[in-house]
Amino acid sequence: MPRAERERQMIDVAEQVFAERGYLAASMDEIAERVGVSKPMLYEYFNSKEGLLLACIRQARSELRLATEDAVADVADAEEALRRGLHAFFVFIDRRRQSWLLLRHEMTLIGTPAADEIEATRRQQTDLIGKLMTGYFGADSPEQVEASAEFVVGACERLAIWCERHEHVTPETATDYAMDLLWGGLRRRVLH
Repeated sequence: MPRAERERQMIDVAEQVFAERGYLAASMDEIAERVGVSKPMLYEYFNSKEGLLLACIRQARSELRLATEDAVADVADAEEALRRGLHAFFVFIDRRRQSWLLLRHEMTLIGTPAADEIEATRRQQTDLIGKLMTGYFGADSPEQVEASAEFVVGACERLAIWCERHEHVTPETATDYAMDLLWGGLRRRVLH
């Protein structure tokens, strides 16, 4: 198997084990066994359990960025851009539940490089939203744009956690709930 394909396989299995057991309880032995490789091979690819976790988080962050960027590409309307971006986020969480669980279980990782990687994921989304807002909204200060983007990210994270407790809520419904609250405050700032 080519190295890149093997690495992807290891990351996918590790993500599943980390999501099931939590980072602290997950073992490299179990991950190696599920992948069908030796434990030393895992260490050869990732150096440590933390290195494997970081690879999982980076992959999830990259996939989330691609999903949200693709969703808003070539959208000329601010409301539609927000709706599509939110929908892409909630679809990602619905379809990639393990990735989402990995990203949201940061409390067990405080003070580690993994916590920094999770915060980098938030920053990535905030930067993307801020960039979009700058293109659609009036003469808001950079600080106001950044604060608004942080608010959107925080609100969506909390709504996604709420959706975990209400499994019947679809990505479309979650998007509608978020739009109902967020767009009301943002629409008056749109350039006409």
